[in-house]
Amino acid sequence: MIRCLFPMIWATFWVVAMASSTHAESFEKAQADLDQKLQSSLSELAAKRKQIAKEKIPLSRQVSRLENDVVTLEQTHRRLLKVRDSRTIDLTSLRQQVESLDAQEDFVKSRLDEFVRDFEGRLNISELPQYEAQTSAAKLADKNANLDAEAKRTLQLAVVTAAIARLEEQLGGQVFAGSALSPDGVLTEGTFVSVGPTVYYSNQDGTVAGLIENRLNAADPVVVALPGDASEEIQAVAQSGEGPLPFDATLGKAIKKEKASKSLLQYIDDGGVVGYVICGLGLAALILTVFKAREIVSFEVAQPQQVDEILNELASGSRDGALKKAAQVHGVAGQMLETGVQHADEKRGVLEEMLFEKILAVRPILERYLPFLAISAAAAPLLGLLGTVIGMIKTFQLITIFGTGDAKSLSSGISEALVTTALGLIVAIPTLILHGALSRMAKQKLGLLEQLSVAFVNGVSALRHREADPQSEHSHRASPDV
Repeated sequence: MIRCLFPMIWATFWVVAMASSTHAESFEKAQADLDQKLQSSLSELAAKRKQIAKEKIPLSRQVSRLENDVVTLEQTHRRLLKVRDSRTIDLTSLRQQVESLDAQEDFVKSRLDEFVRDFEGRLNISELPQYEAQTSAAKLADKNANLDAEAKRTLQLAVVTAAIARLEEQLGGQVFAGSALSPDGVLTEGTFVSVGPTVYYSNQDGTVAGLIENRLNAADPVVVALPGDASEEIQAVAQSGEGPLPFDATLGKAIKKEKASKSLLQYIDDGGVVGYVICGLGLAALILTVFKAREIVSFEVAQPQQVDEILNELASGSRDGALKKAAQVHGVAGQMLETGVQHADEKRGVLEEMLFEKILAVRPILERYLPFLAISAAAAPLLGLLGTVIGMIKTFQLITIFGTGDAKSLSSGISEALVTTALGLIVAIPTLILHGALSRMAKQKLGLLEQLSVAFVNGVSALRHREADPQSEHSHRASPDV
């Protein structure tokens, strides 16, 4: 078996040796190729390095130049940003300035418009024709499309110039011609004298002179006549331009107050039908008060001395003398005493009833008309309230027809509403006080009658007791301390 294996091993070895020889030759050949390629690559690398070294300096210079350009561009960019920011700030500032100027222009325009309106309102009605053209042109300037802002401002400033000139002219007074309505309502031509806020007027012949006032619904100034020699002084100043003038410290308010003052009849007339009814009720209450006061005051009541005298006559047995004494007392008190003397013999209860009957008979006389005064005092405020309601109804009706712009048309209803309330209180308060006083006086008279009746009955009872028991009277007189 070893012999069999040996040839096989030998063959294998030989095959391996042959393979190794072939492989060595291939390796050497491959190595030679690689060396050749390596030399070629190294030569190419050396050539590339020489080319890079040759091109590196220009590229470095170009890179350096580009970096310098980048720095320059960055600086330029920053500078441009600053310029842009500064320009933005300048534009914002300019816009703010423009807005500020627009606001100032609007303010000046509004102030000029307000001045034109106020100037026309401050003018006296007699001065309106002198400044009508300037004020009208200034007020219509905003609506005129053909005028620019400067032209409109010029028209408004013309009014300011005219106002300043007016102040300078009014420092020493101003005299100018014009027309005015006389107190009778006749339009006259004459001369105005303006001194401060007061304007005087005198016509050409001097028959109309006085102060000027502006009345509602009157297109022309109205002359208010002054008392005394004031008209002559105004006429003299209007003709000569100098001289003394009457001075009104209230600037016409005193004259208006004097004209607005009304008499009692005018106030009653303002109250309408209800006002007349209240006044009629008050007049009736006043007449009844006077009548009732006289009736109560004149009602006589017997004095205690007179009652004692009558009782003394009865004690002495002289009935006729007692009747004479009773007849000396006037009125119901005398009748009571006469009745008491005539029925002195009656029982106490009967005598009291007879005297009380006289008191009951006189009570309605003393208390008559007093309920009417109480009713008047209660009804007068209610009538005043009725007048107030009627006046307010009229006022609302006039507001429905004419609106709230015409105050004069509303004054009638308002006057009726207020005057009737005042009249009702004016009538009610005194009537209530007088009713209380008269009621007190009547009760006082009835109290005196009752006191008189009780005193007389007690006196008669004492006389009867003494007649029935003389010893008791003697003992009573003997021992006054009892």
